[in-house]
Formats: sequence, C-alpha cells, structure tokens
Amino acid sequence: MTPVHEPLSEEAAARLVQVAALSRTPLAIRGGGTRSLAGVPEGAETLSTRGLAGIVAYNPAEMTMTARAGTPLEVVEAALAEKRQMLAFEPCDLRGALGSSGIPTIGGVFAANASGPRRFVAGAARDSLLGVRFVNGRGEVVKAGGRVMKNVTGLDLAKLLAGSHGALALMTEVTFRLLPVPETAATIVVSGLNDAEAAAAMATAVSMSVEVSGAAHLPESVRGRFAGGALPDGAATVLRLEGLAASVAVRSEKLTAAMARFGAVTRLDAETTGRLWREIRDVAPYADGTPRPLWRVSVAPTAGHQLVAALRLEAGVDAFYDWQGGLVWLRMEADPEAALLRRYVKAVGGGHATLLRARPEVLAATDTFEPQPDAVAALSARVKASFDPAGLFVSRIVG
Repeated sequence: MTPVHEPLSEEAAARLVQVAALSRTPLAIRGGGTRSLAGVPEGAETLSTRGLAGIVAYNPAEMTMTARAGTPLEVVEAALAEKRQMLAFEPCDLRGALGSSGIPTIGGVFAANASGPRRFVAGAARDSLLGVRFVNGRGEVVKAGGRVMKNVTGLDLAKLLAGSHGALALMTEVTFRLLPVPETAATIVVSGLNDAEAAAAMATAVSMSVEVSGAAHLPESVRGRFAGGALPDGAATVLRLEGLAASVAVRSEKLTAAMARFGAVTRLDAETTGRLWREIRDVAPYADGTPRPLWRVSVAPTAGHQLVAALRLEAGVDAFYDWQGGLVWLRMEADPEAALLRRYVKAVGGGHATLLRARPEVLAATDTFEPQPDAVAALSARVKASFDPAGLFVSRIVG
C-alpha cells in the first residue's frame, strides 16, 4: 500500500518534502480524495492536505477569505452563505460523474482551476486567487500574495499554481476574492434548436446588454436528465440571468423577445434555475455509475458543435455544452478515442481535451491532458524545474 502522509502544519509538510527530496521519493499531492490516483508512478508516496484545514481569516466587508488548503469546500461555502457571499467562479463538484466519495477541498479547487458555468463572464478559479502559501520541491515555504504578487522574474506564482494539479508545489493556504449572492435568478429556455442553431442563439444572447451569467445547450439526448424533467420537450438552450429582482424581470423580457426568433421560449423560476445550473456545473447527466470515458473539452465557443458533429461520424458520443458552447462535456460509448478527439480539436482551431473518467487501465495508458507543443512543453519544463528541481511532485488527475 502506498504510504500516506498527513502533516498537521505547514512546517511539518515542509519537513516531509525535505526528507522526500533527500531520498528522491516521488510525492502525489492529495486533497479530499475526489480524483483518481491512476497513472501515478509506482513508488510514489501520497502527501495529503487533510490535516491542513481551517478558515484563517474572513473579511466580509472586503469580500476576501484566507483558508488552509485542506479546508473542505462545504465549510468555506457554509461560512460564505451566512453573509450571502459566494465564490465567483462557481466551482464544480464532479464526485457524481467520477464515482468518487471524497470531499472537495478549497486547495483542490484551485489546484484543478475547477470553474463552473459562470466562468465565461466571472473568470476562472485562478482569477479569484489573490495569494497563496506553498511548499516547493526543496521543502521551502514560500508566500506569494498581496496586490502585486509577482516575483523578480515577473511570474505570477499564484496564477501558475492554479490549474497545476499539484505538479509544481504543495499549496498550504489560499487567499481569494468573493462576490455577493444575487438576490434572484431566472433562466430563459429556447427549445428545439440543433447544436449549430444553439451556438448562434447563445452568441446573440451573450452579445446583448442583459448580462447573461450562464449559457448552455442541452441536446435532446440529455435534456430529460436535468431539473427533474422540468424542461420543455426537445433540446434546451438555457440562458441564466442574475441580480436584483426588478432588474432580472426587465432583462428577462428583453432576452425573451430577442430569443423568440430562434424558437419557443419559456422561463424558469429561481428555484428551478438553481437546481438546473448546479446540475450543469456538476455534469449530472453523466453521473451514471459507469466507467464510460468522460472528456472535458475546451474550444472556441463557435467550434464546440463542429467538434461534436465531426466526432459523431466516427465514434459513439453523447455531449452537452456550457460556457456559450466553449466547454464540451463528452461521454464516449466505448474507447476514449483520444487520438481521434485530439485530431478534431486541432482541426476546429485548437483547445484542450482532458480525460476525467475511464477504466483504471485505460486511464493509466492514456494521456490525461492535452499534449503540449514543443515550445510550450519546454517552457513548462523550465517552470517545473524552478518550483521542483528534483521532480518530486507527480500528477495525473489527483485531487
């Protein structure tokens, strides 16, 4: 069994890394155990942030919070709810889709840059990160934070660590900005559009001055698995509006009028809106208890439907779209078809395809992340060497 280390302090974590550096022992960083350890090299030991938990500081007036990396996300969100504040980037919870029983942590959220439906207007998780404390591969404790947050090389260390999946350093503490919870929300549903028509409708809606905070397309194959069947028949193109009740009412009328030329339009109330967008965020239709390959694909908003159309000519695939069509959740019926998928991603203008779920032996044999071009790979290697010169920290998808 792989040894698991659970330091109870930043200093203890630093000592563990120092010992690992002396013995050249690889370390896989683990937060709440929501992701797979498949593909981690044999002989690697697990360094858990479970013991590094707790809210350090919360300033509702300034809308900022500092928490240790192992703090459960639900603890953070409960504290924010008391003051009607929230994380702007709407972090996703993929436990259902991944078949995991772990507990998401705030450090894991930032390490994965886990961003939900509001990301295309409010920014990703990394855009909310104000500062971070971490242990590098030498076992040194480093603080990157404040208003400048840059080292002498000009690199924004906090932003580099967000989305690094534990491959650069062990984050021990994060400071992040918050937003007020909107007074209410509504969803405008346009029914019966095909994927290309939906892309055009979403582009129109987002270009309007109605402040759409969510834009997704749910084809007929998945529509019935959202909102307890409350969506009208046919594919559903869904557009979220948030804010003061009076403002949402006015903007809903304006958006409804604009969308009428695309198809039949209905409106969902605040309660149904909340449920729907949580399910979109958490990829609910693919929480199916199977190991069928699940991909997260990021492309240009106008390219998502083109990618899926091309794939369907050669493979069994189910899909739905978030981020105005730029985030495609793909479930393959059999083989992950990694080479085929990545060829088509390149053909539609480029992007990133990340394999999140498959049988363990398939995960171990497949490149989880999009292979980098040579120039980018060389830059990544230099960044990795500056944080972790001995290459102690290993990562596939570990959370």
